[in-house]
Amino acid sequence: MIAQDVVLDTALVLLALCLVVAAVRAVVGPTDADRVLAVDFGFLVTLCAVALLAVRLRTPALLDLVLVGTLVGFLATVALARLVARRSR
Repeated sequence: MIAQDVVLDTALVLLALCLVVAAVRAVVGPTDADRVLAVDFGFLVTLCAVALLAVRLRTPALLDLVLVGTLVGFLATVALARLVARRSR
């Protein structure tokens, strides 16, 4: 195992911990806006993990998945922000 693999594995473990924190925040968030931010953050962390996994496995095809995921995540964030804004009126 080379040093790059150790660093990537450590980063994946840390991202998994971030995902757990985001999931907890999404469940117990006091407002809808907190929940939306937590879900968006969890999605971003998942995309980062997939990107790191692509580097670790040397599979560039996974980066296409990350690219599509970022587009979907952006559109979902805009839609959820509009929904939260309408509910707060």
